[in-house]
Amino acid sequence: MATPMLTSPLTPRLTRRQLMRSALAGSTAFAVMPRPGAQGLTGPAYEVSAWTGPVSGFALVDTTGKTWRPADLRGRAVLLNFWASWCEPCRAEMPTLQQVADLYGPDKLLVLAINFKEPAARAIQFAKTTGVTMPVLLDVDGRAARQWGVKVFPTTLTIDSRGRPRQRVQGEVDWTSSAADKLITGLIQA
Repeated sequence: MATPMLTSPLTPRLTRRQLMRSALAGSTAFAVMPRPGAQGLTGPAYEVSAWTGPVSGFALVDTTGKTWRPADLRGRAVLLNFWASWCEPCRAEMPTLQQVADLYGPDKLLVLAINFKEPAARAIQFAKTTGVTMPVLLDVDGRAARQWGVKVFPTTLTIDSRGRPRQRVQGEVDWTSSAADKLITGLIQA
């Protein structure tokens, strides 16, 4: 049975799930909302807003045992993607995050997938079965998510190549899209 579409004369047709995701995300400085298409709903389902950090004061262990600290991020643009294996939009965007990580390479764009409060074995199994090779960091107690105000999954925090926090991207993103490419290019060229 299809999800009923909720409509208004002034807004595009949105599913109940999209409305809930939007309501959970709260208000932001810049929002990209879905747009109607010939075959129904198409387009992005994410919101972008300014993020001011802080970037300092964290130590997260990845699935290989390496501890990541702010010094490991210096000199390159960074995407800090908060996700969980139970999160359908997180799972949906993960392949495009991996493609972007592969395309740019870690010296130019470091993509870190930060798993939210799941056992290490679950994060490792997810990465293995989905072909994720970018670093998967473990936020086992949710401290990093709290510190950076992450309440919606997925959320990606961006840092430019000069080490400055830039954007908070909430919701599922096709990181291979032209809109995401503009955001990434802005981080790299900073």
